[in-house]
Amino acid sequence: MTGIVETRDRAPFRVGLSADFRAPDGGIAWGDIGLTELEAAGAEWEFLAPDEGTLLPEHVDGYDAVLFAAPAVTAQTVSGDRPPRVLARFGVGLDAVDVTACTRAGVAVTYTPDGARRAVATAALTLMLAVQQRLLTKDRLVRTHRWEDKILHMGRGLSGRTVGAIGLGGAAAELFAMLAPFGTRNLASDPFRSAEEARAMGVELVDLDELARCSDILVVLAPLTATTRGCVDARLLARMRPGGVLVNVSRGPIVDTEALVEALRSGQLAGAGLDVMDPEPLPPGHPLLELDDVVLTPHALAWTDEMASGNGRSAIGSILDVLAGRRPTHLVNEAVLDSPAFRARSARGDVAS
Repeated sequence: MTGIVETRDRAPFRVGLSADFRAPDGGIAWGDIGLTELEAAGAEWEFLAPDEGTLLPEHVDGYDAVLFAAPAVTAQTVSGDRPPRVLARFGVGLDAVDVTACTRAGVAVTYTPDGARRAVATAALTLMLAVQQRLLTKDRLVRTHRWEDKILHMGRGLSGRTVGAIGLGGAAAELFAMLAPFGTRNLASDPFRSAEEARAMGVELVDLDELARCSDILVVLAPLTATTRGCVDARLLARMRPGGVLVNVSRGPIVDTEALVEALRSGQLAGAGLDVMDPEPLPPGHPLLELDDVVLTPHALAWTDEMASGNGRSAIGSILDVLAGRRPTHLVNEAVLDSPAFRARSARGDVAS
């Protein structure tokens, strides 16, 4: 499936979509992600060859832009003779993208914080409610004909609870806005936010230890970095209020899985809602699979038509910026704009042979 519009003076702007976008029937697995906007701008697009989890030069060389979701981007990805001008990430996670190598190679990297924030916030709220209301337990009561046991599984409301977010980016801001009708106390820990910015969102900024100590529900919404990896460890979980709940919709390795299992087994935590885990996928027999009041989803709870459309149009918007010679929207590596390689390819249109 390709949309092609040629120009007389140069080869068309070529966009490759990573193979994970391709549905079994040859269409787009994510539905409408805005590809008609590429076609209307005179670009052509096609699927890249299947990869083994990492984009290689033979996949991306010769394309002006690559829109990718699951595959990793390494230094090898951009080591070819003609790497793309822009690698547009369909999502917000950059832990599998070597941004430094891309900058050295003169390749712009973009992501889609505006496209995913509401879907991620909705996923977090869904898990919060599912755990608090003991949704899975009550579902099992019906399926196992134990209707009369419902009095033994009282849920917990959100009203008046303290919700703490690790990370106060766009998704956290959306989540706190959604929580307004519940009258929650809202806390967050984020070294990149000021107290004034937090207050404007109705949030009190505190350090991580204070966040854990005060939160009834602790929600992980931070990116995976060297600083956040493993930051939700046994010590932090022990600081949480007895009967607290942990929700993670960010990245699995931010949470120490063994420590989480122990906190759940001991009763320190009353439950957890996890869209992301470490490892992924969980192997058969993993203790998280056996624990009650743990809601697990396969790193896909935010995958909705709303997110697909938002991520797609955001990423394609960045690609169209490059096509038009503008600074890409949601550019990750600002330094690339000063790269001779990036400027040279942009100036001449990087015409294909």
